[in-house]
Amino acid sequence: MSAVNQPGKPGLLRELNDRAALALLLEHGPLTRARIGELTGLSKPTASQVVARLEAAGLIAEVGEVTGARGPNAATYAARGDRMLAVAVDVRPYRVVSTVVDAAGTEHPVAEVELAHNASERSAVGDIRAAIDAACSAAGVDRERVVTAMVGLQGAVDPRTDDLAFTGLMPGWPRRQVRAELEKGLEIDVRIDNDVNLAAVAEREHGSVEADEDFALLWLGDGLGVALHLRGELHRGAAGGAGEIGYLPVVTGDGSSSADLQDLVGGVAVTRVARAHGVRGRRLDQVLDALATSDERDAVLSELAPRVAAGVLPVLAVLAPHRVVLGGPTGMAGGQALADQVRAHIRRTTRWSPTVSASTVPDQPVLRGARAVVGADLRSRLLDLVS
Repeated sequence: MSAVNQPGKPGLLRELNDRAALALLLEHGPLTRARIGELTGLSKPTASQVVARLEAAGLIAEVGEVTGARGPNAATYAARGDRMLAVAVDVRPYRVVSTVVDAAGTEHPVAEVELAHNASERSAVGDIRAAIDAACSAAGVDRERVVTAMVGLQGAVDPRTDDLAFTGLMPGWPRRQVRAELEKGLEIDVRIDNDVNLAAVAEREHGSVEADEDFALLWLGDGLGVALHLRGELHRGAAGGAGEIGYLPVVTGDGSSSADLQDLVGGVAVTRVARAHGVRGRRLDQVLDALATSDERDAVLSELAPRVAAGVLPVLAVLAPHRVVLGGPTGMAGGQALADQVRAHIRRTTRWSPTVSASTVPDQPVLRGARAVVGADLRSRLLDLVS
């Protein structure tokens, strides 16, 4: 008789019931024994046994009571989201932003640490250790409970070699075996992903795109990138470098010379356009802050729209996603007004008729994406403790 036709063994059934109950508590938050029974289809006695086993294993805890119409109050139970912790990290050239993550999805404070500009004073392990320590301090939790970290950075990691590619300013960071070096130095599991990919995860989780919608997130900031969310998952390419659209050659307006897309709509280019219209600021962030209240905002966006469209068109031509989302500092500053002008320009000058929208993730998209990814990992780890 094959294994699938054999009657369920009591030990296996107990494990399946326990995992199902713990998964419900992770998804819904605190529940009573009766509600766990209703959601799992288990009898009241069996649901009580499940709760007792999970509580004895330290996986759930009683957190309150619910007043019933009849009889005594019913205890409510919640998953021990603090049983193990993770840290989500967004690595900038001279700053790390981080937050503690638990399996229950609790919102913890965001910490920021300024980093040295000198490579001799920096290392990958040192940067991430500082981020983890700052996040744990801000959340008031024990650093020893952190079992994994999710790191977003401006670059790509080749999954075949563990090497960094397409990186910008990363003082003190190695270019080879970066994940291995981090795991050895920090003594925890570490995952690394491109920052724009993680921003796309945040767009899927917290933005306006539909769960099953194919979309591309065009990140517009000091640097450029595009994340491709196709058929329910991110497309990273064979070497992890899919989406490095800033290196794409483009033809300038007069057709006489070529530059890459970074030169056309990267941070330096956007700053130059805005300042030509009288918007003050030396850095991109300063210019974008001033642009929000400038009388020249519409004129600046009108000049930027064809440039942004030059970055959208290759994505449409090759992949034709349902939607293109404009994110990053410039995309957020331009908002739906810029998105509408980009859409109108493409419809007017090409064969494509795309849906273009502005990102609706309010803040810290890279960190939010890292938090979502590592939170799912923690929930899986917690479920694996059921035996």
